[in-house]
Amino acid sequence: MTSSALSMDGGRDGPQSSVAASAGSSAPSRAQRRYLSLGLGQPGGKLPLFDRTGQKIPARTIRACMSAGWCNPWYANPVEPKWLVCKLTEDGRAVAGDS
Repeated sequence: MTSSALSMDGGRDGPQSSVAASAGSSAPSRAQRRYLSLGLGQPGGKLPLFDRTGQKIPARTIRACMSAGWCNPWYANPVEPKWLVCKLTEDGRAVAGDS
């Protein structure tokens, strides 16, 4: 992949995009790791839709984490069905740094 992905805080993550990490790599990108780490202190490992600065988590990042098995859908949101509300899996906790 030639373009770099926007990280959750608006910066660039470099050449490894959020999708690249799920396509054969076992290590998450920085954006994915930041996203996953947001669920570590939450009940049930619930992952947020927005980062700490109020920016929406890119669906691409969430989908890549789901594809890698680091998070699963929490529930379908009847008010906003396009929102991807997820929770950490045990593998997601491990890659986010919760030992």
